[in-house]
Amino acid sequence: MFVDEVTLDLEAGSGGNGCMAFRREKYVEMGGPFGGNGGHGSDIVFAVDEGLNTLLDLRYKKIIRGNNGANGMGKGMHGANAEDVIVRVPLGTVITDIDTGLVIADLIHKDDKAVIVHGGRGGRGNIALATRANPAPSVSENGEPGEIKRVKIELKLLADVGLVGMPSVGKSTLISRVSAARPKIAAYHFTTLKPNLGVVRASHDRSFVIADLPGLIEGASLGEGLGDQFLRHIERTRVIAHVVDMSGFEGRDPYEDYLIINKELENFNPKILEKPMIIIANKMDLEGAKENLEKFKSKIDLPIYPISAITDSNLNSIMDVLADILDTIEKQPLYNEEKFESHVLYKFEEKEPFTITKDGNTWVIRGDQVEKLLKMTRFNTDESVLRFSNKLKRMGVDDKLRELGAEEGDNIRILDFEFDYKE
Repeated sequence: MFVDEVTLDLEAGSGGNGCMAFRREKYVEMGGPFGGNGGHGSDIVFAVDEGLNTLLDLRYKKIIRGNNGANGMGKGMHGANAEDVIVRVPLGTVITDIDTGLVIADLIHKDDKAVIVHGGRGGRGNIALATRANPAPSVSENGEPGEIKRVKIELKLLADVGLVGMPSVGKSTLISRVSAARPKIAAYHFTTLKPNLGVVRASHDRSFVIADLPGLIEGASLGEGLGDQFLRHIERTRVIAHVVDMSGFEGRDPYEDYLIINKELENFNPKILEKPMIIIANKMDLEGAKENLEKFKSKIDLPIYPISAITDSNLNSIMDVLADILDTIEKQPLYNEEKFESHVLYKFEEKEPFTITKDGNTWVIRGDQVEKLLKMTRFNTDESVLRFSNKLKRMGVDDKLRELGAEEGDNIRILDFEFDYKE
């Protein structure tokens, strides 16, 4: 089964908790802090596997979770880092963040791999939190939560030439004659239910990859017929080859077929029409094809090459033409830099650390930095509570609450944690 699009929820592993411990040995006074740091949570990494050609392995997965880092321990022992979760995908896979619409990765080389969600760092033990002013802190941190994303994973085939056209115009026959690809061929529409790739050998030891895309119909970009299920595969191709049934054997007008296909390509992505394009006039061995070709030429200002795929007529010459065109075109990336998600070391972007709103009689504080601070704080000692309070104060939370009119004893909420406001 050919699957070229799936949606997944990804949850990276959280960091392990830091440990609060103290060194206690006979004859050693004031041994000091002895708690180790937690381990790093596992990243979720997508890596190219050239043995795959479909996303079938991911179709029935709803969520992929990373493993948490190990907790820190006493005697200064740090927790182990969790192993990364490797998700193997075919060459040409694009991963997009559904919430932002930004492309996280476009895997187009055989050794490509990309971290899609980052694991949380381990919480610090009290060894790491010791300072000159507080050499033996009674505090440690929880691990940082792992990143969570909902992503769309698309397979966009890597092909140099894309064959497009209405059903039953001879695309599958053509690719079977010029390459080792063996698509299913039958005398009915939509015989081809998945894209087929073939390697073509042209003159002067040149080769290129050609893709036979399932037949389109009017309204395909809106979901008619096979819909836009396979239109995405044309986006990477460097040359578009329209295959037109010039015989009009099924009562269709070749020129109308050409206009319909072009309209569907434009509706899906207008940039597709900027690619170099040629017309392959197929079925020239049938009656009426030559007359239709003359009419077609009078309406189209594009290179037109008559062939007969079933009799192998002119196939070698058309492959050389395509190779010549490809020789003049450099491979271009599918996405511009601004379309990509910018790489940041930490998952919380530079923005306002918090916002404060009022819900009834409760002041509600929201913000990635504040919420992360809450999740990483262990409220098991008075010192931890004081450290949390001081960090909020340094962020400016206290000043903002006073500015908004908060009074002593007012209820404050961050996520599910509530406490009283004190000056």
